[in-house]
Amino acid sequence: MIYDVLIVGGGPIGIACALEAKKKNLSYIIVEKGALVNSLYNYPNKMTFFSTSEKLELDDIPFVSNNPKPTKQEALEYYRRIVESKQIHINLFEKVERVEKNDKLFEVVSSKTTYQTKNIVIATGFYDIPNYLNIPGEEMDKVTHYYDDPHYYATQKVVVVGASNSSVDAALETYRKGADVTMIVRGEQIGERVKYWVRPDIINRIKEGSIKAYFNAELTEVEKDQIKFKDEEGNIQSLDNDFVLALTGYRPNFEFLESLGIKLSEDQLSIPEYNQQTMKTNVDGIYLAGVICGGMETHKWFIENSRIHAKMIMEDINA
Repeated sequence: MIYDVLIVGGGPIGIACALEAKKKNLSYIIVEKGALVNSLYNYPNKMTFFSTSEKLELDDIPFVSNNPKPTKQEALEYYRRIVESKQIHINLFEKVERVEKNDKLFEVVSSKTTYQTKNIVIATGFYDIPNYLNIPGEEMDKVTHYYDDPHYYATQKVVVVGASNSSVDAALETYRKGADVTMIVRGEQIGERVKYWVRPDIINRIKEGSIKAYFNAELTEVEKDQIKFKDEEGNIQSLDNDFVLALTGYRPNFEFLESLGIKLSEDQLSIPEYNQQTMKTNVDGIYLAGVICGGMETHKWFIENSRIHAKMIMEDINA
């Protein structure tokens, strides 16, 4: 069949787009390369959202959580129930590999089949590609750019790179499971956007010496039993080390956007070109939704402030 719209990405915003498509009686399909709400699934198991539950709701469907700020598991359950109860058409574990335009239709080739669609919505997020440090030893098994369970690091010498929410959570949780934790922070302090109920905790643990921290510092090399870093005075120091959690953030798949013909800003932010009233890109028939709109400004768009993209897009398609 020929779809009115194909949505790439089965996260909360992709689901929101599907809900709006149903309201407009548009034929649609979501193609997701991983599990349902794959990015959320890959978050740390003990993660708590910064947003309250009502700000994560889709289509006015109530999100009931045990506490004002829901957990990862509660969010997974909420979005799964929406997909099931609303009978959302979604194909999981299927990766979009390339897109070609023939006349007025797009031919979307995935790892499993080929689709024809009049319009495409890119709602892929940014969690799949880490911001690599590009230093010697980064490819070693002891280095990871993702963090899940603190128990794995019990009694180990752990270096956490970064000072964002994910870095701070990892430092505190692994410390409380018995790890010897050192933070290497490029800036001069813990990030100001760290969750307000967590930031005082990490600052106090650093002050009392429970967690060591080097500010204005930069990891320069990873070795089998050590790491090397440049301190704020420019001196190279070494630390004994078992594991490195390089939680330096993530970026969208810019290569995929460019393969579609979407223009990116020429500065370091690589913000894709789109109409802020319709979310349509410079390529007619291709739209953006969610955090992908911010380029490297991955802190700009969240579920709570990008849900509106779904309505804007479907209204333009249905115009």
